[in-house]
This record gives sequence, C-alpha cells and structure tokens, in this order.
Amino acid sequence: MVKKKVLNNLKLIVFLITFFAFSQHYFNRNLNVIEDFEIIIGEASNIPSSWVGIRDVDKNIPILILAGHADSQGFAGAGTPGEAVDKFGLNPMHPEISDELFWNLKLQESIVKLGKKKGLNIRSYDPGIRNIDDANDPRTNWSVGKRFAKRGGYAIEIHFDAYGKYGVGSGLIPPFSETPNKIDESIARTFGRFPVLFRGGLGAPRRQIRILEIGKLEGLLEKNLRNLKTRQKTIKLLANEIVQAFLNGTT
Repeated sequence: MVKKKVLNNLKLIVFLITFFAFSQHYFNRNLNVIEDFEIIIGEASNIPSSWVGIRDVDKNIPILILAGHADSQGFAGAGTPGEAVDKFGLNPMHPEISDELFWNLKLQESIVKLGKKKGLNIRSYDPGIRNIDDANDPRTNWSVGKRFAKRGGYAIEIHFDAYGKYGVGSGLIPPFSETPNKIDESIARTFGRFPVLFRGGLGAPRRQIRILEIGKLEGLLEKNLRNLKTRQKTIKLLANEIVQAFLNGTT
C-alpha cells in the first residue's frame, strides 16, 4: 500500500514537472515579434453597437491615460490574471498585482511618452495606492478621471480583456451620457467598439471615462508581452496604434 502511494506521488511529481516545463517553453521560447497589429490583438468585440463618434475635438484637448485596476488590487476587480497564470500555471509578472495591471501600467507609460513626442497634450495618473476600497475616494482612477472629464478633458482607462470564454475581445466602451467624439470613433475603427450600455453601464463610462480593451490577455498577445525579446516592440506597437488614433481623431 505504501509503495503504491509513493509510486502515485512520483507520477504526480513527474507530471507537474513536465507540465511546468511545457508551459515555460510555450510562453518563453524565442519568438520573432509579429508586427501585424490585428493578428496580435486578436478578435474584436462582435457585440452589436450602433454609436458613431462625429463630434469634433480640439487638437489640443487634454488627454488623461489611466491604468485599469490600478487602485483595486486584492478585490474582486483586480483584473484578469491572464491565460499564462490562470491556465498554464506560470508565475505572475509581479507578485502583488494582477498581470493585467502589470501590462496596463507598462502600456500607460509608453502611450504617454510617445504621445508627448507626437505633440499631444497628454498625461497619466497613477494613484500609487493599490487597494482603495471606496470607488468614490478622491484618489481613485474613477474620481480623478471624472474630475478631468468634467473640465473638458478626454479620460480613458486602459484594460486587457479576460482570456478565453470569459472575455469579449478588443474595443472601446464610450462614455455613458456624452456624445461620442471623433477620437472615440478613431479608436473604435482601430480596436472595435462595445455598446454604451455594455453590462448595463460600467462604472468608468458612467463617470465619462472611456474604457479601451486592448485585447484578450492570451495567446500571441500575451506571449509577445511576456517574452523579453518581443516585449518592448509589442508594447510600442500597441502604444503607437493608440496614439495614432488620438492624432487621427483630432485632425
């Protein structure tokens, strides 16, 4: 009986080691970055949506980039762990935050850096505190974004969607009670569009903060982000598409 138990344990250990090795190889092998944007981000939202952004935007409009879930770690709204962690058992990119937030922050930084080079009136906000349990706390993304939008700025929160059947795909969710503008339309043409009342109306759009889902955190997109040889090129590629959409919407 004891020998059988030991044998079963050894089989389990061998299986786990083999699975871990396969997962590491699957996500960390040397990849050549694929610079086809549509292939990288994968499918766009196919939920019916009828809005069109036609309102003109001043070319100097202040733009605020927020990293989704930057203030809600440790809660139900911490963001997706991604396919690599949740399905394949790889280590998180950072032990204290979700993988989605990790990539949201990296992309936020890249968008602002590139946007300033291109002449946009663009900035970012990071609460720094990762666990704010009151959505209306003045330090949250939502509170800061709401004040920014109320002053006439363009506030947008960056997200990566959940993997597999849990996610929808890429696309823009426009503000709840504001007419979508030409930046919204430009981003939607690049990433796709969600209906205004997606899931009954989310917290950010109800505060006039757009939500941009970059794509599902899975497959080629996630592998290109995790691989050190392709990470920076992939982040830069995504940032460039977003900044170009801003520029196209303000000309």
